[in-house]
Amino acid sequence: MGRITALIGMIKDKASQGKAALVSSNPTSKSLSFHLSVLRATTHDPSTPPANRHLEVLLSAGTGSRATAASAVEAVMNRLHTTKDACVALKSLIIIHHIVKHGRFILQDQLSVFPASGGRNYLKLSGFRDEKSPLMWELSSWVRWYASYLEQILSTSRIMGFFVSSTSSAIHKDEYEEMVLSLTNADLLREIYALVGLLQEACKIPDVPFCGGKSLADKIIRLVGEDYVSSVNELYTRLNEFKDRSSILSFGDRIELVCALKRLESCKERVSVVFRGIWKRAWIDGFWSLVREVKGMIGDLEDGYEKIERSMVGVGRRGKGYESARFTDRLVIGYGDAVRFSSGRFSNVDRFNYSVSSQTTLNVL
Repeated sequence: MGRITALIGMIKDKASQGKAALVSSNPTSKSLSFHLSVLRATTHDPSTPPANRHLEVLLSAGTGSRATAASAVEAVMNRLHTTKDACVALKSLIIIHHIVKHGRFILQDQLSVFPASGGRNYLKLSGFRDEKSPLMWELSSWVRWYASYLEQILSTSRIMGFFVSSTSSAIHKDEYEEMVLSLTNADLLREIYALVGLLQEACKIPDVPFCGGKSLADKIIRLVGEDYVSSVNELYTRLNEFKDRSSILSFGDRIELVCALKRLESCKERVSVVFRGIWKRAWIDGFWSLVREVKGMIGDLEDGYEKIERSMVGVGRRGKGYESARFTDRLVIGYGDAVRFSSGRFSNVDRFNYSVSSQTTLNVL
């Protein structure tokens, strides 16, 4: 059955690519050339992730006009929403992830407004099922989780004001310091909640398939692991800022921060297993040390950690984690009324930074 399914997939790939190649031979058919690249990058073969040369063609749409970028994004989305094959869907999602990470702003912008409503089930894959074989059934769970994770990235990016882990979202150090220093406590808490939510979604990653598709899973784990590194960098900066503001935090702010830290700590064990080869141990140990330090500082304050813990009962406890009722509506807040806080963090501590380049190997522990 598996061999027949693979053969049918190969025939479909050849037929669709051949048809697209004939149509896209017209030099004015730029959108059709993107369609052909998408087809070539999203074959039915579970053993190969999208080839870099096809990804580069699609990313090149970011150097053209807005219409060109829109054509490339439309080609990917059409492929994603019309397929019933788990391999094709996963490879389409990998392309979207590459646009988020490596696409130019104009390409990312088209992705973020497709469709304009956005929101939950943006990629419309929560009910995806491919029952052709045990492997496709197993990969279907990856499709559902990966789509949900990418939706969370888009949601988090709207709150942050930039795409987390994007290579095109680099901010000059001075501008970055200015931005973080100008955030109100509410701004910082909202961004921390968004970043923690992204890590929690990453923790839901399925187990690697036993009967095939490992190369696809490894590719996705690598991409998500790089997002994890970027998210931790952003969290480190904001937690360090809260450490400097600890003496001026309101009781409500302390409750919100403790809720966020508890949710963050609930991710620790899972991410340490799934992404254990993505970072150096000293790097991640330094981050969790900061988390403990911030919790300790809150506990040493007059109100005390015990009182905060008791107050959290009415804040909104969901499942095993903690959720603040204050940030259930994930809307972007403006920075027009931002207030500067006197903070000495940037004068004596460099930004916690550890990036993963394409040359970094997995065995860096």
